[in-house]
Amino acid sequence: MTVLHFTGIKGSGMSPLAQIMHDMGEQVQGSDIEQHFFTEDRLRERGITILPFDANNIEENMTIIAGNAFNDEHPELVKAKELGATVIRYHTFLGDLMKQYVSVAITGAHGKTSTTGLMAHVLNGYKPVSYLIGDGTGYGMEDSHFFVVEACEYRRHFLAYHPDYAIMTNIDFDHPDYFSGIDDVFNAFEEMAQQVKKCIIACGDDEHLQKIQAPIPVVYYGMGAENDFQAQNIIKTTEGTTFDVVIRNEFYHTFTIPMFGDHAILNALAVISLCHYENIPANIVQQQFADFGGVNRRFTQTSIGDRILIDDYAHHPTEIRATLQSARQKYPDRELIAIFQPHTFSRTQTFLQEFADSLSEANHVYLCDIFGSAREAAGTMTIGDLADKVEGSHILKEEEISSLLDHGNAVFLFMGAGDVTKFQEAFENSIQIEKTV
Repeated sequence: MTVLHFTGIKGSGMSPLAQIMHDMGEQVQGSDIEQHFFTEDRLRERGITILPFDANNIEENMTIIAGNAFNDEHPELVKAKELGATVIRYHTFLGDLMKQYVSVAITGAHGKTSTTGLMAHVLNGYKPVSYLIGDGTGYGMEDSHFFVVEACEYRRHFLAYHPDYAIMTNIDFDHPDYFSGIDDVFNAFEEMAQQVKKCIIACGDDEHLQKIQAPIPVVYYGMGAENDFQAQNIIKTTEGTTFDVVIRNEFYHTFTIPMFGDHAILNALAVISLCHYENIPANIVQQQFADFGGVNRRFTQTSIGDRILIDDYAHHPTEIRATLQSARQKYPDRELIAIFQPHTFSRTQTFLQEFADSLSEANHVYLCDIFGSAREAAGTMTIGDLADKVEGSHILKEEEISSLLDHGNAVFLFMGAGDVTKFQEAFENSIQIEKTV
């Protein structure tokens, strides 16, 4: 049996792809840096071997799946070329794999991971599903009917996919290290739209998605009356959200989701729209909604005494606003403490004022040093540049976390795409010490 070796196996897409191939009976191993990432936990649960990067990991009878974070000069990829081993880029391998199933690619600037997780969970109540979620979670089954994939627009990697369905949640300017502006992002989505085989399901409340042109049907969902699938009579509580779905002005069904915020309603509408298109009964959809447990690092909650700690991947101003809105709905009577670690210097520089504006919606703001990326040079700006724009904010150090203890009976939102979780761990330790004093 050919061994599949994943160079960069801890990547947010690579890890779930390795899990899928393992589940399908392939012999899988991989390599990465030795620092712990939450994306490796599911690999270790399956007993998948994770090695430190080393050219000696590579043998000629292997197929090397190369993570997109690593260029062709990576020692393992150089060795593979020398040995004549097959090297396939992550997105190319995934694009080929998807062709064997009814594939659903979920893309958009925000909401991809949550929508992918929800979609996989709901479809699995109807027919077997394989899925790849960007929170490090994958599951593979050879005789799956559906294959649900989180499809990232960064570097136009999603153009390696030709899915049966595409869910487009929104178009927004992000990844300023690659995209030149919103028009460049739109053009990438327009290119993607040409490759979808059956139907595009898009959020009609998004002004950019309203302009998408495609050779197949485009079905729109959203809050606005012009959408094909519209949410009406929305009721928000501290337990979740209930709403009616109207399809082209005709009542369809009332749904309740155990989630919070407008973005959660939109994510659910995307799932409902696809399920309707696939003739999946509404009662199955509702049943699956009811026991959906969420995805990693998306409003993941821990309670310690009277403090609520929430871990969230929010790393763009739009996502910070959505996370704060969810917290306000679920905990209307508590102070919201935002602990934010910016991810990449280019994103921080581009959206400096927008970050300040979105964070200012919290009651108190603590800022952590910028988490740089291997794909960019360190910028000249510092976290102090953002702190200057957020009135009353404080700069937080991992070893000086105790200032957070001043807030009792509050909701602490640890937000960022880097290693902000280490600040949460330090805070949890401080709470335990506080208890023993």
